[in-house]
Amino acid sequence: MRSSRSIAGLIFIASVIALRAQEPAATPVDQTPPAPQQHAQSPEDKNQTNAGKEGTSAAASVPATKPAAVSAGPSDPKAKQTFADAAALLKKHNYTFALDGFRRADKQDGGHCIPCETQAYLAARNAQDFKAAREETALLLEHVNSQKDKAQVHYMAGAICLSEGLRSKHDKDFQAADGEFQAGIQLQPSMSDCLYGDGMALAHLKQDGTARERFQQFLNVAPKSDLDYARAERFAEHPELARERVAPNFQLTTLDGKTVTLESLTGKVVLVDFWATWCVPCREALPRVKEIARKFQGQPFVVVSISMDKDDAKWKEFIAHNDMTWIQYRDGYFEGPVAKMFAVNAIPATFTIDADGVLQDQHVGDASIEGKIKKLIARAQEVESRKAVAQVQ
Repeated sequence: MRSSRSIAGLIFIASVIALRAQEPAATPVDQTPPAPQQHAQSPEDKNQTNAGKEGTSAAASVPATKPAAVSAGPSDPKAKQTFADAAALLKKHNYTFALDGFRRADKQDGGHCIPCETQAYLAARNAQDFKAAREETALLLEHVNSQKDKAQVHYMAGAICLSEGLRSKHDKDFQAADGEFQAGIQLQPSMSDCLYGDGMALAHLKQDGTARERFQQFLNVAPKSDLDYARAERFAEHPELARERVAPNFQLTTLDGKTVTLESLTGKVVLVDFWATWCVPCREALPRVKEIARKFQGQPFVVVSISMDKDDAKWKEFIAHNDMTWIQYRDGYFEGPVAKMFAVNAIPATFTIDADGVLQDQHVGDASIEGKIKKLIARAQEVESRKAVAQVQ
């Protein structure tokens, strides 16, 4: 499964910077700022923690990847052990302690350990310690050499400022993000990550004309296969959409082998349901989900069920036994990429996304969910009708 650019790309960029320093770096778990209300948790892990309290937002679609094996980063023997300990903490989602460990390893290695600073940045981002993350990018800018690496670090700094702006709603943070992305663009004019990020920052500053230009520049350099390409096309036409709580984009392969992205479902109301076979409240809610899927069949509406099950065979058996005929995908637990994108730490967790991809609500046992879906479907049908009339004219 491939996830959209904000963090998946960020982790890749950070890892590349570390590798260019000739020291391999870890690829840690990352997560988005928002977190849903706690409900049922897996019997395998009762210690999952909330990532934050804010709703998922447009630019912060900061999807996650599974942790990779950690290789030695610093050269000093003592720093190597500290780095390994910090990486273990990071894998356990102890982000604050991991941040301290990576910083200590950097100090032990002479204060110029690029892998240490890279991982400290990612730990800080996971912990939503924006100040610490900015400090790490400042150190990285002092230590990386090539223009390409410097541009990538500016992107990392811009991504942090953008996330902070989405949390604070302050223009100064979006202005800082714009400054970092522009610095990256000056060094690497065709760097698609910076072009897309700057479009988001400018849109939030309500500089719609310039934002439109940035999204168009992104479209000029990014391949059409880019997961954010279709979204950028919409933002280039309607920059104001970028200010909405746009749901994080994703790409997944369903149980029946089909590829589905959130952008491919544009024009439809989407109900994303996170569940698991071992979750008693999820099993209790299943008849309701089945009824919703049946009731709105044939309308611009789709249910996407994301399972937290680790056991593939048990998951498939449960789906077949219960005649769950809508879109099914197994994410593999709370550290799965889609769960991390939506910051799901407890289930059941259900999200409603309108026909424009804007995140509307999170529902946990919401009795009024059918009424809300009905209204969103009516709005989607009205918009589609207007488009059809305009095309005829």
